[in-house]
Amino acid sequence: MPDETPTTDQAKPPYMPAVPLPTQEGPAGLRFDFNEGCRVMTPADGATWRVRLTDRDTGNVLFETQADFGAGLVRSAKRYFIRFRIEAWREGEAVFTHDYDARDRAVLVQLYPHTLGDGIGWFPNAVRFQQRHGCRLTCAMNGKLIPLFRGAYPQIDFVPYDAVDTARFYASYIVGVFFDAQHYQVLQPTDFRIVGLHRTAAYILGLEPDETPPRVALDDGPRPIPEPYVCIAVQSTGQGKYWNNPQGWPETVRYLKEMGYRVICIDRDAVHGQGTVWNRMPPGAEDQTGDRPLLERARWLRHADFFIGLSSGLSWLAWAVGTPVVMISGFTHPINEFATPYRIINYHVCNSCWNDLTLGFEPGDFIRCPRHQGTPRQFECTAAITAEHVKTVLRRIPGFGRARRTAPK
Repeated sequence: MPDETPTTDQAKPPYMPAVPLPTQEGPAGLRFDFNEGCRVMTPADGATWRVRLTDRDTGNVLFETQADFGAGLVRSAKRYFIRFRIEAWREGEAVFTHDYDARDRAVLVQLYPHTLGDGIGWFPNAVRFQQRHGCRLTCAMNGKLIPLFRGAYPQIDFVPYDAVDTARFYASYIVGVFFDAQHYQVLQPTDFRIVGLHRTAAYILGLEPDETPPRVALDDGPRPIPEPYVCIAVQSTGQGKYWNNPQGWPETVRYLKEMGYRVICIDRDAVHGQGTVWNRMPPGAEDQTGDRPLLERARWLRHADFFIGLSSGLSWLAWAVGTPVVMISGFTHPINEFATPYRIINYHVCNSCWNDLTLGFEPGDFIRCPRHQGTPRQFECTAAITAEHVKTVLRRIPGFGRARRTAPK
């Protein structure tokens, strides 16, 4: 699910495919690797080959087959991380056994590239994979994210998603969110909607779920402005993710200014929408919108007293730099994002449709409301979140209101 305005080049495939020929050489002309699943290719030598794939952790034989005329390709159905054992026999004689071991080998993790917040949430699990397996990790991602992480993780090779040479990897994994039956339990072992957007990466990579934010390569430069301030971001990719109470943002901005804060809007777009539905930066907020580098956004967030946003990419960036996040969302269930004590959701109305396994979503439908579209209840999940609700949560933030208390008389 895109969680921020999608990036360009979406016509390109989101992942680089594995090369047709498995990358590792075995005995007697056999080849194998763990790219897009476990792959074993037997040679065209006219011999009878038998190949078995086993999950070493569960003890289950996942697949076994015989090729009576030599050349053949065996590929596992599952393409997420499994600790495979490969066994091969030629003319009834055991010739090859290999247990998955990525230590000191080249491994590729590809993060879905057309969003920003998803990649921030997934990336820490790629780091943990590298630490657990001792591999030489390449991480392919949205190029806008790379400056955030490259300086903080020198042991990882970062590349834009469309610049990957897939011919050199022992293993590779795809991290994303997958709805359709073709990918269900093929690219992910469990549905992301019941484990959370960021935690799905842990399941795909064979790790225990975790919620540790990534490090960001941000220098200790000066504050963007000397006065106390907060950052806000009001835009998203679908109307269901917006705060759809028309008085919500204006009243909140007015209240923040009364409390002595400057209010800085750091969205990419001051105005965003489709067709007849458009959303604008709230009055009273200071305009720092624009297609700016994420490191610049991170600097604004690092020095802010807190951040108010939606289930969107800039909330994930604020989480990464350690800024308190006030998240306004009824479209997603709280399990979908990182934990924050300042999560705002109204359970008195329809909510959490994004995490409902019975519902489908059309990414191109900007005004999609899967339960109540075209009725008076459309988008009630956030329309029913009041500014008073938000103010109540704001007052729980340690130090809230210090700006007014310390302002010169």
